[in-house]
Amino acid sequence: MSSDVRAFIRVEGIVQGVGYRFFVQRTGRRMGLTGWVRNTPDGAVEMTVEGPHGIIESFRKELCTGNPWASVRDVNIRWERYCGEFNGFDIRV
Repeated sequence: MSSDVRAFIRVEGIVQGVGYRFFVQRTGRRMGLTGWVRNTPDGAVEMTVEGPHGIIESFRKELCTGNPWASVRDVNIRWERYCGEFNGFDIRV
């Protein structure tokens, strides 16, 4: 049985205008995850990622500390069933 899962993640704080989406994309690709990331009108960043549960947990930790220009206040994650929908990790507008 596959350990791959899907997660919808919302990050709040100072995460727009600081290169955060590029950081998320680069980190996701480096960790072998697939999915997408985008800014939201209310100043947050949201993403959907797919990959092994443990890798996504490590990815979530990186989201809090990995970008020195961002100030992350909160990271919310909703676990979902793996779909295998993505081939890469994209930035959406």
